[in-house]
Amino acid sequence: MEPRNVRTAEDAAKLVSERKVDNIKVGVFDVDGIMRGKYMSREKFLSALSGGFGFCDVVLGWDSNDQLYDNVKYTGWHTAYPDAPVRLVPDTCRPIPFEPSTLLFLSEFADKAEPVCPRGTLRRILKRAADMGFSVLSAAEFEFFVFEETPDTVREKHYKGLKPITPGYFGYSVLRNSVHAEFYHHLLDTMRTMDVALEGLHTETGAGVLEAAIGVDDALASADKASIFKTFTKILAQRQNRMATFMAKWSHDWPGQSGHLHISLKDKKGKPVFHDARKPHGISDTMRHFIGGQQMLMPELLAMVACTVNSYTRLIPGYWAPTASMWGIENRTTSLRVIPGSPKSQRVEYRVAAADINPYIAFAAAIGSGLWGIENRIEPTKPVDGNAYAVDAPAKLQLPRSLGDAAKRLAASKAAKELFGEAFVEHYAATRDWEQREYNKAITDWQLQRYFEII
Repeated sequence: MEPRNVRTAEDAAKLVSERKVDNIKVGVFDVDGIMRGKYMSREKFLSALSGGFGFCDVVLGWDSNDQLYDNVKYTGWHTAYPDAPVRLVPDTCRPIPFEPSTLLFLSEFADKAEPVCPRGTLRRILKRAADMGFSVLSAAEFEFFVFEETPDTVREKHYKGLKPITPGYFGYSVLRNSVHAEFYHHLLDTMRTMDVALEGLHTETGAGVLEAAIGVDDALASADKASIFKTFTKILAQRQNRMATFMAKWSHDWPGQSGHLHISLKDKKGKPVFHDARKPHGISDTMRHFIGGQQMLMPELLAMVACTVNSYTRLIPGYWAPTASMWGIENRTTSLRVIPGSPKSQRVEYRVAAADINPYIAFAAAIGSGLWGIENRIEPTKPVDGNAYAVDAPAKLQLPRSLGDAAKRLAASKAAKELFGEAFVEHYAATRDWEQREYNKAITDWQLQRYFEII
């Protein structure tokens, strides 16, 4: 049996026993989209297949720097950080090309932890879609910078004067990807082996920046693939004494890094529902309302998509990232780009997302808001023709300008609580408020350079 043929706990047990795998790598994604995990013995793994296992719930109670949140109810010193129940997801089994003696399985939080679990949150949104008669197809594409650096050298350099893998702009460069063909093929082959096949991989405009488009799949599998891609791209780079970053914007000298999400719906018979040849641009009523929901809720849900302080340095005019919740036909200056085509290819691209997203949470926001639009028959504004940055968008469509403001909008959103549950909204908004407050403590280089002498 091949790893990607595993569907059930029985299949997983059979594969592990057949291959005599002594230690299995088990991972779960936290609020920031970071894979936390461990090696598990065969005996423990086989037991966990049926009964689950415990994972310290601090994973849902600390930030990306392992600092404890001071403002969440789910866990903390007040609960003494007990184990949270976790269930394995057998059909996520994958080989790891550079660890042939083990297998990777994803898992998700269960029971009392389930309402705040990122993967569980997306799964609930997809159940909502199914209850409405829809299945969801999606795909993510990421831009990321690669450096000739290591975790040690970036710290020694204090993250300054870093050397990209290649100099200059060189968008879509055959020269660059041919000179570094070994790295490209290693990445392509690794992702193909892990069932994260890439439809495209090319240089973007910027020193050392690449863009990867992951193939379309059912939405939950798509989010799994996006999360695995981010994790193992960083792993692969570091194994080659390089580093890849998925920050939304690592330098003011270069454009930000996108994490665009492509989404479409099918009905119960598998027929695409976004296309109607009788309508302008082939946009069906269902698609129009989906766009309307995404547009109207984007300002309230932005913290779920622009999830770091750094995210907001990208959302400025003229840098291929939106500043208001607008949409257009094949318009890359808007936050929602409708891509018309055949019934199979017609889709909406959620362009406000950056590379720093937690794919589960970002997909939940993008899909959930669209479903809300269908349910409430929300009409979008007129599509923007031309430069969206030149459009004076109404206040209700302006995006929050900071993570702190976005967190407040999310915490107050009735639609968010109805879509994702009060427990998730309360927990997640609190984690983003913490992130903003941690930033507010920082004395930045800009502040020192501007004020140290002259003020």
